[in-house]
Amino acid sequence: MKFKAEIDVMPLDALLDPQGKAVTGSMKNMGLEAIDGVRIGKHIQLFVEADSKSTAESKVDEACKKLLSNQIMEKYAFSIEEA
Repeated sequence: MKFKAEIDVMPLDALLDPQGKAVTGSMKNMGLEAIDGVRIGKHIQLFVEADSKSTAESKVDEACKKLLSNQIMEKYAFSIEEA
């Protein structure tokens, strides 16, 4: 079976996000003072072949831990559906 995974990788809440801080400052300079607390991350979409959804979830989790996120500085969340 083929599954599609949607993965979001974000900086840990406890860490400073320099990109997000810069964008927040720019929002204020553009007259968008109501926008605050911007955090910048990445979105990854991939497809995985697996016998079951739980096997696909396990493979995606492993990919996130080993390659797609830096566990020291980032957190991740993903969803999986049949493709």
